[in-house]
Amino acid sequence: MRTLIYLIIGILFGITMFKSEAASWFRIYEMFKFQSFHMYGIIGSALSIGIIMVQLIKRFNVKSFYGEKINFPPKNRSFYRYMIGGIIFGLGWALAGACPGPMFTLIGVGFLPMVIVIIAAILGTYIYGLLQKKLPH
Repeated sequence: MRTLIYLIIGILFGITMFKSEAASWFRIYEMFKFQSFHMYGIIGSALSIGIIMVQLIKRFNVKSFYGEKINFPPKNRSFYRYMIGGIIFGLGWALAGACPGPMFTLIGVGFLPMVIVIIAAILGTYIYGLLQKKLPH
């Protein structure tokens, strides 16, 4: 049953990404050239809603749909860790023309070259998993 719920949520997320043009290579290109506010508005809205929702979940001890407690484990604070990770993520996003969410949306609308990007993302994640203990954190 959980898988079906996640599938429905993923489909709705994909439709939203496509209809809002957040999966559009042109919109992403405009963002990286600072020519349009469109993507910054979407990202800023998502960030604002996320902050508000996390605070509400913490304050009111909201439970998941299945009655489980929602935990937010503390993160290690490290400027360089997040800065380097963000730069690598941003470079990959700029080169591919999509971040992980829109990659799957673009395949769903028939942009099959995105399969190469997904394979590269999975390979990069796998390599990071192999090297994780050897990297400074």
